[in-house]
Amino acid sequence: MGHITINNRRYEFTDEKNVLSVIRKSGIDLPTFCYHSELSTYGACRMCVVEDERGKVFASCSEQPRDGMVIYTNTPRLQHHRKMILELLLAAHCRDCTTCRKNGVCTLQKLATQLGIHEVRFENNKPILPLDTSSDCIVRDPNKCILCGDCVRTCDEIQGIGILDFAFRGSKMEVTPAFNKNLSQTDCVGCGQCRVVCPTGAITIQENVTQVWNLLSDKNVRVVAEIAPAVRVAIGDKFNIPKGENTIGKLVAALRRIGFDEVYDTNFGADLTVMEESKELVERLESGENLPLFTSCCPGWVKFCENKYPDLAGHISTCRSPQQMFGAVLKEEARENKEDTRKTVLVSIMPCTAKKGEIKRPEHFTEGEQDVDYVLTTTEVTRMIKEQGIDLKLLESEAMDMPFGIASGAAAIFGVTGGVTEAVLRRLVNSNKAEVLQEISFTGIRGAEGIKEATVKLGEREVKIAVVNGLANAGRVMDQIRSGEVYYDFVEVMACKRGCIAGGGQPVPIGPRTKKARMEGIYTVDRTAQIKLSNQNPIIMTLYDGLLKGKEHKLLHNEK
Repeated sequence: MGHITINNRRYEFTDEKNVLSVIRKSGIDLPTFCYHSELSTYGACRMCVVEDERGKVFASCSEQPRDGMVIYTNTPRLQHHRKMILELLLAAHCRDCTTCRKNGVCTLQKLATQLGIHEVRFENNKPILPLDTSSDCIVRDPNKCILCGDCVRTCDEIQGIGILDFAFRGSKMEVTPAFNKNLSQTDCVGCGQCRVVCPTGAITIQENVTQVWNLLSDKNVRVVAEIAPAVRVAIGDKFNIPKGENTIGKLVAALRRIGFDEVYDTNFGADLTVMEESKELVERLESGENLPLFTSCCPGWVKFCENKYPDLAGHISTCRSPQQMFGAVLKEEARENKEDTRKTVLVSIMPCTAKKGEIKRPEHFTEGEQDVDYVLTTTEVTRMIKEQGIDLKLLESEAMDMPFGIASGAAAIFGVTGGVTEAVLRRLVNSNKAEVLQEISFTGIRGAEGIKEATVKLGEREVKIAVVNGLANAGRVMDQIRSGEVYYDFVEVMACKRGCIAGGGQPVPIGPRTKKARMEGIYTVDRTAQIKLSNQNPIIMTLYDGLLKGKEHKLLHNEK
């Protein structure tokens, strides 16, 4: 323990890794562009500079705290430095703020207002560069990039892909894929984590809002929505609802007011996934072939595995993701429904940008028809609700439609890392006793750690499990599996750290408290659910005896 004097007040510090953390702990929110606690320290933006008692100015993010330090955070000299930095950034920045998708949530805009930048004295001489709209998932606008490097480090350090990097030097420096390729020409998996950390509008979501509005106004189209589990604990962030609160009832009400004909739960699809994936795991364990079984729910992970570990891609489960299972079932129901002659269009509401790419994969067409027509992220749906003038907070909750509106607590926890594994274990143990469920949750599969391991006894066999979140962590585990250094029977991977609650399409910023609140919100949904196991969902069992009979593989699995 030591002490730092900040603006003439003494504060204790213990294990804080830099002076910036101590300053923020003291209640001063020092501005930054390039600092994120989960990324390496970069120190490029210089917004967090402080001054010591000898007049030395240094970046607080890259300085370790020392006992007895005396620093000042807002001297006239520092104010001048910060304002000059902002002016220079704005001078080389596209300033069409009123039409920017990041308008209102842009860090550059926020700090310019906070520090009183009312004019920019310098001319913008940078050439206008073309937008990269080639990806199904995200859009890159280099004209709004401030070279903070957040996307570069996230793609490299958290996701282990390294699609983006700095190119050229001096005033010509850009953040771009190698050889100035479009994102669609790279191994980008569409996870959107670069968009999550981007402080400006340089990386945004590839939106489908206009297409969905057009569908909603067409009387000849039956527009159906399915809502993913992680959406319900995140969308309230933008409507002054406490973080992590389950807003599913209010969201259903809002979607009906927007014009959706029916609203269902992707958790229903998750229950189907549990049924099929647990069956597939048992078959592989009995045969001893093609182990470990890799989960297939996360499209970012599936694409990552296919790109970097094609020799292991055959281990990915043949099960479709919950989104795609639901889509296939709904479209099959529509094909057999002779009473409603309208065209059925399914819009899935997801926390994930990679889902926009998943729906276009060739294996996700059944009988030549796309199973899911459009994906809207939580952020896009928030925009639609606000466009309609609806205040989500003031709405009365409404129930989902039947028959696909009932789901288990096991399906709800798909939204967090370890949730798929826990749901499958519940199905295999096949007991809803509180003590059994608690014992499963205590196996070590819950929590935010990047790599978790557990050993669970199923019958006479010990099943070795790995739960991974963040693709860089997935790469480490895959390298160990490939080399024979480790052995697992079941591996769950989610591309985004902490799972779908922090997906690329979720409302930002997503700080540690927000992530924790969303995770707790998901587990609260599970705790309060009357149905704990997927196989106890009565609609699921009815579906197997009806619509799905003889079509399980066609609708719920991909060909290998």
